[in-house]
Amino acid sequence: MISLRLKAVMAAYSEQSNERMTYERLAQRTGLSKATLESLGTRNAYNTSLKTVDKICKALQCTPEELLEYKNDQ
Repeated sequence: MISLRLKAVMAAYSEQSNERMTYERLAQRTGLSKATLESLGTRNAYNTSLKTVDKICKALQCTPEELLEYKNDQ
C-alpha cells in the first residue's frame, strides 16, 4: 500500500522554516480544501491524484519520495 506521510512532512516543514504549517495554511497554498488535506493526513487508504501530490510537494518544498511511503502488505 502507498500512503502519504503528510503529517510528518508538514512537521518537518514547520521545523525547517520556523513557520507553523496547518491544514488551513496548506489549503491556502495549494488550492485544495482543508477537508481533503485532513483526509489525506488521517486516512491511510485515501485515494488522491498525482496533481494533488505535486501541489503538496510544491507547498511543502519536498519531493514525492519524502511524501509517499510504500508498505508491502504481505
